Amino acid sequence: MADTLERIKEAGVVGAGGAGFPTHVKINCKAETVIANGAECEPLLNVDQCAMRDEAEQIVAGLEAVLQITGAARGVICTKEHYHDAVVSLQKALTGKENLALKLLKSTYPAGDEQVMVYEVTGRVVPTGGLPLDAGAVVLNVSTLKNVSRALAGFPVTDKTVTVSGEVSVPVTMEVPIGTPFQALIDRAGGPKSAEGYVAVIGGPCMGALERDWSKPVTKTTGGIIVLKADHPLVRTKTQDFARDVKLAKAVCCQCSLCTQMCPRNALGLKVEPHKAMRAAANNDGKLLGDINGVFSCCNCGLCTYYACNFGLNPAAMMTRMKDGLSRAGVKPEKKIAYPVSDGYGLTKLPTYRLESRLGVTQYESNAPYVREAFSVSSVAIPLKMHIGAPSEPVVAVGSRVKKGDLIARIPEGKMGANIHASIDGTVTAVDAQQITILR
Repeated sequence: MADTLERIKEAGVVGAGGAGFPTHVKINCKAETVIANGAECEPLLNVDQCAMRDEAEQIVAGLEAVLQITGAARGVICTKEHYHDAVVSLQKALTGKENLALKLLKSTYPAGDEQVMVYEVTGRVVPTGGLPLDAGAVVLNVSTLKNVSRALAGFPVTDKTVTVSGEVSVPVTMEVPIGTPFQALIDRAGGPKSAEGYVAVIGGPCMGALERDWSKPVTKTTGGIIVLKADHPLVRTKTQDFARDVKLAKAVCCQCSLCTQMCPRNALGLKVEPHKAMRAAANNDGKLLGDINGVFSCCNCGLCTYYACNFGLNPAAMMTRMKDGLSRAGVKPEKKIAYPVSDGYGLTKLPTYRLESRLGVTQYESNAPYVREAFSVSSVAIPLKMHIGAPSEPVVAVGSRVKKGDLIARIPEGKMGANIHASIDGTVTAVDAQQITILR
């Protein structure tokens, strides 16, 4: 098992679903169940669905490897029941594997939330301040498992599959070299030639971040590039103005608590109460915040902001600010579950089509087909920090000739991090504290 972990470490595998936690660290444990997250619950994204449809055998091989490392008795792949082609491929790849199973989920948001998925599979709740391992589980994105399988075959992480959608003429899903500028993908999808009058959401429409600089690169965790007009309501919501949010909380929030009632993690018993964060901000009184454990349990899925609040307020941003403030003050959560799972837990499962309508992105919903083509790019700028942990240390210098797959940056001695490899053949033209640039 030590050799398997070392190969995964050397290949630079990190959580591909967005978090970027180094996989060799995450799976170096003992667990009862390994869960493969293929829910991809954010609208408009197609990355994991394509991986499950086209590379199911690699995903299953990666899952089996993680079972061996963790000693888990079973592995469960969770995906949406309407991903018909992916389901067929997975069922075929799972044939004869008695310790592996497929769990089909409805198309709801946020079905892909790690804690929601742990509860759906194990019936246990991950406590505030805890990890899925506290419920006996390890959760890995299906694309991460694909990379685990590739690592064991000797291939490091050099490419990332990305969906490009929104204000583009040809929505598409492609595998591209890490370090490729966003603009190159937007061009391939027939999108705007510059960000003037537009903005990109990197990730999904709910949890993704706004990006106006399209020269920035694809990383190991980039899953989506959603191009929107700059005046789209979603862009306005994501353009945070704390002073404005506080004024609106004072003037508009009526404490209806619908944001809390619809919160999936609150329904799991974790005391996530965004209406109290709004109340505390409006009155400038931290004593009104309620159970601070609940603040730490917020995953910022945005359901409260993007759907629950009928007044267009931003309780998700308020929860994030409260969490940051508590952390800066040295406050830490207690590892506990506040109360039993609500009888109304199922009522918090928001149909994805209703979320899309409220977000104003229904018109962008398309297949975004996976295009199998070699994506050629003349240069890449590969960040040294694409993961949780310390930035990687360059092992190449300006003028070095590298081939795709060569190690170019390594984990700092004694720290948590991830190795980084060249994503194209070429010459290193720049090395600084942030990135390594390679020219083909």
